[in-house]
Amino acid sequence: MKKLLVGLTLLHAALATPALAKDYQIGAAFPLSGANAEYGQVFSSGVDLAIEHINADKKLSGKLSAIYEDSQALPAQGVIAANKLINVSKVPYILSAFTGVSKAMAPIGAKTKTVMVNGGGVGPDLAMLGEYFWNTIPLANFEVTAMVPYLVKEKGYKRIALIYVDDPLGQAVLKDLTKEVKAAGGDVVGSFSIPTTAQQFSGVAARVRDTKPDAVYIATYGNQQVQLVKQLRDNGVSQPLASYSAMSLPSILKLPEAKGLVYTSQQVTLNKDDPLTKRVEEDYKKKYGKEPNMYVLNYYNAVLTFAELAAALEKAGKPVTGENLLAQRKATKNFQFVGATVSFADDGTVKSPIQINEIVGDGTSKLIAAGK
Repeated sequence: MKKLLVGLTLLHAALATPALAKDYQIGAAFPLSGANAEYGQVFSSGVDLAIEHINADKKLSGKLSAIYEDSQALPAQGVIAANKLINVSKVPYILSAFTGVSKAMAPIGAKTKTVMVNGGGVGPDLAMLGEYFWNTIPLANFEVTAMVPYLVKEKGYKRIALIYVDDPLGQAVLKDLTKEVKAAGGDVVGSFSIPTTAQQFSGVAARVRDTKPDAVYIATYGNQQVQLVKQLRDNGVSQPLASYSAMSLPSILKLPEAKGLVYTSQQVTLNKDDPLTKRVEEDYKKKYGKEPNMYVLNYYNAVLTFAELAAALEKAGKPVTGENLLAQRKATKNFQFVGATVSFADDGTVKSPIQINEIVGDGTSKLIAAGK
């Protein structure tokens, strides 16, 4: 009888004890080395700040952390990183970046029912990678569509030359820019592809000069874009330069040759009077000494999305798996991002107004056309 009473007491104590807090890990396949490592630093700063805030607010029952793997911005390395994060680290949610890398990783996510979220690549075909692949950044077709009327109609630059990297991003921009410039009444007078590893551009500059363009649109990224802008100017290409959101990196903003370059980005309203935006802006400035750019915000929002979905699953008593995260996202009408309330389209994209910025030359840029 005594043993029975002791057993019942222990059972009662076990039932009365709350479930142990569960810690969570998400993955990130970012370039941590190589020519595009600067992007990885920027992306991870947004991830790390979001995790700090989520843990401080106790949004989840346990602690959230991130496991980083080096994609080197290369598709093959991205596949290795994704397989390691899924098969070894067992994460249900992976952050990706770069169009070619994301396209290589996406089939793995679809096969294993692992959510993958891109906040940096902008190739339009990233909207067609299946229901387990999401984007927190507007894709390049929206950026090109916003830039072309500004160049052709507002500024009167009818003759546009294009320099594009020979990968899925560059090929998508070639297609969209050619179509949009023609529709606006202009002409793409020359389109010049460059290999992803190229660093010498004097020959390209000479060919661009021969087309006598009114403006030059650049579609590349990382250290390559730094060298390209510098060498275009050094080799006598004096026409206005235009590009997309990749030009917001610190290395470009502080480059003297980039002064006056205009680029598109999603609209960022950091002065919006809401607690989330204010907190992110103030804490990022305190930690890094500068304002967060849209890449920082994209990955902050991607991590915040995981936390909101995981918290809802915890509340419902469901495990945080890729399959359940997808179902919960579909069941959630709106998400509070930094500076905006958004919803995901069926193809996993979020749409945002696009603004046009001009590089000032002192490490910053200024808004010259508000988003629509």
